[in-house]
Amino acid sequence: MEMISPKQKSHVFILGKNWKLSTAELVSFLKARNHKFKITGLSKTFAIVTSEGALDASLIDDLGGTIKIGKIRSSIPLEIVEDAFLHRKKEVQAEVKERLSADHVVDEVFKMPMQKCVFGVSLYFEDSRFLRFSKEIQRFLGSYFKEELVSRGVRAKFMGFPKKRQLPQLTHVEVLKKDLIGKSAEILFCIGTGRAFASNTLAVHNPFEFQKRDVGRPVQRRIFSIPPRLAKIMANLSACLPGKVLLDPFCGVGTILQEALLLKARVIGVDINPWCVKAAKTNLDWLSRQYVLKDASYTILLGDARSLANRISEESVDCIVTEPDLGPALRHFPTEFYAKRLIDKVKPLYFDFLKEAYKTLKADGTVVFVTPYVKTRQGNFVNLNIEERAGTIGFKMVCPFDRVLSDDALLIRNLVTDSSFVDIGERHKIGREIHILQK
Repeated sequence: MEMISPKQKSHVFILGKNWKLSTAELVSFLKARNHKFKITGLSKTFAIVTSEGALDASLIDDLGGTIKIGKIRSSIPLEIVEDAFLHRKKEVQAEVKERLSADHVVDEVFKMPMQKCVFGVSLYFEDSRFLRFSKEIQRFLGSYFKEELVSRGVRAKFMGFPKKRQLPQLTHVEVLKKDLIGKSAEILFCIGTGRAFASNTLAVHNPFEFQKRDVGRPVQRRIFSIPPRLAKIMANLSACLPGKVLLDPFCGVGTILQEALLLKARVIGVDINPWCVKAAKTNLDWLSRQYVLKDASYTILLGDARSLANRISEESVDCIVTEPDLGPALRHFPTEFYAKRLIDKVKPLYFDFLKEAYKTLKADGTVVFVTPYVKTRQGNFVNLNIEERAGTIGFKMVCPFDRVLSDDALLIRNLVTDSSFVDIGERHKIGREIHILQK
C-alpha cells in the first residue's frame, strides 16, 4: 500500500457479490465527480479507497454494488495479524490491542458520552487460511472493544451471530435494524494482501429501497426487467451526472430511467412496444411522487431503437444505458449449437442499435449496454463478440480501472484492460455481459 499523506483519507468499500462490477461502478462514479483518489488495496470482498478529503457517506444511496462504507481508523501489517491469529501468539495478540489503542479507535468510533450500547464486529478476508480462525478473531476483537468501553463506564453488549452462519459478518439488514450507525457502531476488520484495516461503518446499502423500486412500483414486468440494483450500476458506469441527458432506447417499464432519474439526470426512454411506453411513464410518475423529485425531467417516446434518428436528434445525448433483447427465456441449458443460433438471431438488432447510438451521442459520449451471455449444457459460454463491430462504427472501449489502481498485485493487474463485465448466477441460463464504449 502506498504511503498516505496527512491530508488523505482512506475508506473501505465492502463490495457486492460481483466484485469486479462493483469496483468498476465505484471507480466510474468517483472519476465522473472528479474525486482525487486511488484504489490502494483490492480484494474480492472489499476495496480500499484513498482520497483527498473524506468521502460523504451519503454516496451509498447512489451506488448499486456497494454494501457498506467504512472509515479506516487503524491498519496493521499482515505479518502481525498472521502471528496473532494463525499462529496464536499471545504476545502478538497483545500488540494488536496496543496498536488499536494507540490509534484511539474506540474514542474515534463510539459516540461518547454514552451509558450503554450494542455493537458488532464483521470480518472480511480473501486468504482461506483465516476461515478456520475467523470466528475466533471476531470474538477477540469484540472482547477488546467491550473491555475498552467498560473501562470508560459504558455497559456494552457485543452482537453475536446465528450458529449456522459461515462467516462472522453482519448483514446490511442487521446493521440497519439495530441502528448500529446511528446509536452505536459496527467495526469492520478487513484483512488484505499486505495489511489489515480496522474501520467503522459509516453507511450501509438499503435493500428495502431497491425492493420498493422493483416490486413496489405500479407496473412490473418480472421476467424481462433488469434489477434496479444493476440498472444503478450501469448508469454509474456511463458517468451519468446531474443534468446530463441519458437515453434508454429499449426502456421497457423504465427501470434504468428511474435509477438515472434518482441520480438527477434528464432521461429519455424509447420503446417499440406501446404498452411499455405507457408503463414507463406510469412508473416514473410514481417515482417522482415517492421521492419528491420536484425537478424531474423525463420523456418517454414510442419508437424503434434501430432507427433512433427518427425520434432523437443527432449528437444530443450524453450517455446511453440500455438492455436490448437478450433472446427467449430458456427452460433448459442449451447445446452450444443452439446457443450460437440464439446469438446469431439477435446480432442484427445489436449492430443496428450501435450505429444509431453513435449518431445520437455527443462527442465523448458513453454507451453502456448488455449483450447475452449464454451458458451451455456443457458448461461453456457463448457470447456476442461486439468489439470488432463497435470499432468499425467508431467506438472505443472504455476501461474504468485505467490510472486509478496503485497496487501491483496480480488481482489488480488483470483488471487494467477490462472493458466488459459478466453478471450471471450459477443457475442462470442466460447472463449479462455489460460493455462500456465511448464515441
